[in-house]
Amino acid sequence: MDAKQTEIAEKIKNILVENLRIPAEELDYEVELFGDDGIGLDSIDSLEIIAGIDQEFGVQMTGVAKENFVNITALSKYVLEHLEA
Repeated sequence: MDAKQTEIAEKIKNILVENLRIPAEELDYEVELFGDDGIGLDSIDSLEIIAGIDQEFGVQMTGVAKENFVNITALSKYVLEHLEA
């Protein structure tokens, strides 16, 4: 992960901590966000993530494939690829 993607990942982590009240120590960039093997977020939580990313970065994520929501790394990669130049 390059410096720009790491910066985006850190901002996404902050969105999760602030909007979803997930303790920061439970989040690393690779932890699964949804399902029983990870944090256990649900579809309502995904809406909060979408809103937070749209507000922070101006990147629309509505209707984006679920593999882009696997973890913070996947989210940051998607955002980096879709940032308005």
